[in-house]
Amino acid sequence: MESADMQQLDGSVMEGGGQILRVSAALSCITGTAVKITKIRAGRSTPGLRPQHLSGLQLVSDVCSGSLQGATLGSTDISLTPGKIHSGNHTADTETAGSVCLLLQVALPCALYADASSQFCLKGGTNAEMAPQIDYTIKVFKPILEKFGVHFDCDLKMRGYYPKGGGEILVTVNPVKELQPVNMTERGNITKIYGRAFVAGVLPFKLAKDMSSAAVRTIRREIKDLYINIQSLQEKEMACGSGNGIIILAESSTGCLYAGSALGKKGVYADKIGIEAAEMLLKNIRHNGCVDEFLQDQLIIFMALAKGTSRIRTGPVTLHTQTAIHMAEQLTQAKFTITKCDDELSSSDTYVIECEGSGASNPNL
Repeated sequence: MESADMQQLDGSVMEGGGQILRVSAALSCITGTAVKITKIRAGRSTPGLRPQHLSGLQLVSDVCSGSLQGATLGSTDISLTPGKIHSGNHTADTETAGSVCLLLQVALPCALYADASSQFCLKGGTNAEMAPQIDYTIKVFKPILEKFGVHFDCDLKMRGYYPKGGGEILVTVNPVKELQPVNMTERGNITKIYGRAFVAGVLPFKLAKDMSSAAVRTIRREIKDLYINIQSLQEKEMACGSGNGIIILAESSTGCLYAGSALGKKGVYADKIGIEAAEMLLKNIRHNGCVDEFLQDQLIIFMALAKGTSRIRTGPVTLHTQTAIHMAEQLTQAKFTITKCDDELSSSDTYVIECEGSGASNPNL
């Protein structure tokens, strides 16, 4: 059933991936707007819905008692007609190493507009490629979201790696009346750099130490005056399957947070993984922005929903971010502007993303 007032969205525009689905499904749920998304992941090597996209859509539909059409593997067209957002317990399982962090990205905004707190039991990969690692979600995403007035707890029950998955997180989200706008335009100095390098399953502990020391060496070349603490860990009971990886975090004097991370792959030296994560972190610190490239697009939906004007200073604006803005402007009254910075602190690639939020209010509170 397709009603005339169903909003048509092209899933192949701009970044053209799963993120379009996550942003538009969540906003459909919150605004009560029925959406039809076509040409989903049209340009990808495996077009259409993958298992993790399917679980994400089913989760949103479950949260908003919605009706979901076309939600099958490989489908390129879906429609979602949302109902009332309800709190309580929700479960989603990608049944693969599909990322639990991406499931959280789609469910969390919706749960903010429920009538009471919600619990999500999310299963799949916790440290997966092409997605935030769970450590990022807990250490970077969560504290920054608190600035918007978002409060959620994330309990990591089990880590799961590619290709098996098997990881599990339990997330409790408290509802809000409305979101506060944020202003993150002053970076200050980098005051702390720390992280964790891990091996799980059958992999030797030496890999963790190699990743850690290669990362420290790389950062030292550029940042000489800070103690860099990257712990090497062997995951025992807490891990399902084998994997290795590293995440390095940096904090600034004004409370900005940045990360660089990498996961081990077959046949890639551990040093190389450590160096990749370190270079990613350094790249995200160099532009003097207040968020890294990953947080940048994850914050767009919250800026769009907040009541008032948010400003975020950032490095180059990613295609993911431009895509999220495009979707948010189609589904809410939010207005975004991006301006280049030209103060003495900015590199050639520093911008401010400003958003006049739509001020979405929770009718249940």
